[in-house]
Amino acid sequence: MSLLETLGLRALYRLDPETAHGLAIRALQLGVTPAPGPLSAPRLRTELAGLALPNPLGLAAGFDKNATALAGLARAGFGFVEVGAATPLPQPGNPKPRLFRLTEDGAAINRFGFNNDGMEAIAARLAKRPQGAVIGLNLGANKTSEDRAADFAKVLGHCGPHVDFATVNVSSPNTERLRDLQGRAALMALLAGVMEVRAALARPIPVFLKIAPDLDDAALAEIADVATASGISGIIATNTTLDRDGLRSPHHGEQGGLSGAPLFAKSTRVLARLADLTEGTVPLIGVGGVASAEQAYAKIKAGASAVQLYTALVFGGLSLVQEIVTGLDRLLEKDGFGNVSEAVGSDIKTWL
Repeated sequence: MSLLETLGLRALYRLDPETAHGLAIRALQLGVTPAPGPLSAPRLRTELAGLALPNPLGLAAGFDKNATALAGLARAGFGFVEVGAATPLPQPGNPKPRLFRLTEDGAAINRFGFNNDGMEAIAARLAKRPQGAVIGLNLGANKTSEDRAADFAKVLGHCGPHVDFATVNVSSPNTERLRDLQGRAALMALLAGVMEVRAALARPIPVFLKIAPDLDDAALAEIADVATASGISGIIATNTTLDRDGLRSPHHGEQGGLSGAPLFAKSTRVLARLADLTEGTVPLIGVGGVASAEQAYAKIKAGASAVQLYTALVFGGLSLVQEIVTGLDRLLEKDGFGNVSEAVGSDIKTWL
């Protein structure tokens, strides 16, 4: 990390987290953040559900909710970027404060509630996206919608022509009863609607499903069955957790989803369980607590074809992207893998 970035992070820590996040987005827009450009190497190039990735490290949804910093993020070194979540109509989200930095735990708690500018504004920005970058959109539902399942298909139909992949997000804990859509019958119906819209796109794109880390084995087995039956392109494991075990920060009691370091083991166990259940037939994306090359590598060996991060950037800055990507290349070389795809699922049993 450069001295300038270190000083910048220290300055941001003096501000409330949501204000600091807004300034980070502004810095990306102004081009004053680390920008190594596309990071790649023969061992790192890989394919995810038909997407050619320069490296397997992506940015998770939630960082750039409104697709306002696409150019800066495309230069930050990620293999792919996911923006959103986008809902059909703009909505303000939950009352502030709604983001809490748990420094002692390397974590964050948020209860944003899908605050975003709505699919029309976001689609207009995505239409002007930088060329060459792999960019996807997280699909959400409006809090006041009478048919939340239909909202996901509606956003895909409107924004799908401008992105490389889409993610059905039924696992946010911050919209009341949204996680109920993870049940088998509800999820099958929701995904059927989404896949119908996908098929109608001029360029059908991969559709992923993002799940919660708080599902038991029976629920995970249902998710695996639904994923296979619905024809979706992959599963993102996982979203934030409602658990609060072992937290030291005074903010530990805040409502919302917990992300960051405390989520790593739990989300990786869910990932490995899904890899075991699907027997490698459904591509998986591992997210939750990744803050180092070693942790990204652990997710890959637990069954992830690609990995995402977000909260670690709060503490490590954007230079962390290059650090993880180059470190992952060294780890693959050390273990004798010619390509990252060879390492996928090579150590599932450790996590079962």
